[in-house]
Amino acid sequence: MENCFPELTYEVKKTLSSVGLKMRRFMHVPMIAFCTVKSMPTWTLVQNVVCHGTSRTRVRRSEKLIPEKVLWYLPFIPRLKRFYRSAETSENLLWHEKRRMKDGKLRHPADSQAWKKVNYLNPDFAAEPRHLRLGLLADGVNPHRSLSSRHSSWPVFLVMYNLPPWLVMKRKFTMLSLMISGPKQPGHDIDVYLAPLVDDLKELYEDGVDAYDGFKKEVLKLKVVLLLTVSDFPAYSNLSGLSTKGYEEGEVAPLPLSGRQILEEVEKIDFKYGKGKKKRNPNGCFQRKLIFFCLPYWKDLLVRHCLDVMHIEKNVCESIVGTLLDIPGKSKDGLSSRLDLVELGIRHSLAPVDKGKHTYLPPAAFTLSKEEKQAVCNSFAKMKVPDGYSSNVRNLVCMEELKLMGMKSHDCHTLMQQLLPIAIRSVLPKKVRQTLTKVCIFFNQLCGKELEMKKLNSLHDDIVKTLCNLEKYFPPSFFDIMIHLMVHLVREAKLCGPVWAR
Repeated sequence: MENCFPELTYEVKKTLSSVGLKMRRFMHVPMIAFCTVKSMPTWTLVQNVVCHGTSRTRVRRSEKLIPEKVLWYLPFIPRLKRFYRSAETSENLLWHEKRRMKDGKLRHPADSQAWKKVNYLNPDFAAEPRHLRLGLLADGVNPHRSLSSRHSSWPVFLVMYNLPPWLVMKRKFTMLSLMISGPKQPGHDIDVYLAPLVDDLKELYEDGVDAYDGFKKEVLKLKVVLLLTVSDFPAYSNLSGLSTKGYEEGEVAPLPLSGRQILEEVEKIDFKYGKGKKKRNPNGCFQRKLIFFCLPYWKDLLVRHCLDVMHIEKNVCESIVGTLLDIPGKSKDGLSSRLDLVELGIRHSLAPVDKGKHTYLPPAAFTLSKEEKQAVCNSFAKMKVPDGYSSNVRNLVCMEELKLMGMKSHDCHTLMQQLLPIAIRSVLPKKVRQTLTKVCIFFNQLCGKELEMKKLNSLHDDIVKTLCNLEKYFPPSFFDIMIHLMVHLVREAKLCGPVWAR
């Protein structure tokens, strides 16, 4: 009867602190955020470099000081200890060793090459099956929805891969470790925000902590390794330190650096122009020379970076549907893409035709007539799926404008793997229809619960040939970076295991 939810945040914090689940709050300077070093306390270093005139706070109209950037860190070591205190959870954390089927097929991250590489490089770590393998998931979210379209807050989650497949992604075992406030995304400065988390990971990997095992009724020296990170393509650049966009003018400083070397590098930076010195590019314009300090501990933690398959699948689905139905803003066909064909000197049948004051685009193999668009949209509008299979597909269809609107990631997931081949089976030439169906089959097989190494090799060859066939029918503007990334997904499945865990 007295089990009531606290009315004040202070009472919540007091309750969590009493069970060992505290929260740490950091304020820091965005201008200096890319400086991180192991030999000095990271946040002390950031506060010491504020002498360049950058303030940690800004003033609102009410003259109230608010922090420029805030990081909430929820230490995960006490949570791991509490997980092991539970006999049921502690027993489930041994599932990968005791009850997993070992026949060479990829059903669990324990079957992946990344897991086996950790065992090979550190036999002492592999000797104790209770040691944890973690995955780090990071992406930007907009908590304000349409009220502030540019706001980007970044949560960082940790998942435990020792659990059975039906428990790995459950909310109970998904730990929020960091919350990086908005409104701007951290970008390449994310290495400083990750520094408290990485320090704990280093401690767990090298020294370990004492934890009580509720299943075996004994104290063990718990160790942890960060197996992989999962992110979309833009965040992949921030986490790995690799360039995925823009010019490649970055300089990677030798790591690890001492505190004095870090300060010397900081003093070289012209803060008037941001992060770096101005440099004249070949066109005669001034540009800033990027100076980026990579996170120095990923290599020590044996981390492998992975792409989010559903992010790629969503972009591919939107490109195909937008081009077929000629949806404004989504279609990759138009006058500019046809002019690209003229410049390349290929596929002359698709070149724009000038007739007086008007320019006409000859129909391409993927072009749908109004009747065919109506047939495709009508298929989606009348489609009936089981409850819980996906969101209501009918709500996505606009019969007046003949287009699909408001598709989320899971909508594109079901649309790409199951529904799109059914909707286009009565339209398009046979070769185009078969090529698009092969793309759908590729994602369907890749996202299966069970993968075989031999089939993955043939799946990689098939998607390469399929992309070559797509080049015969779709314009060059259709083939952006997301279309190309499909080639790399099979390799990541071999290295990091089934897609459901990533």
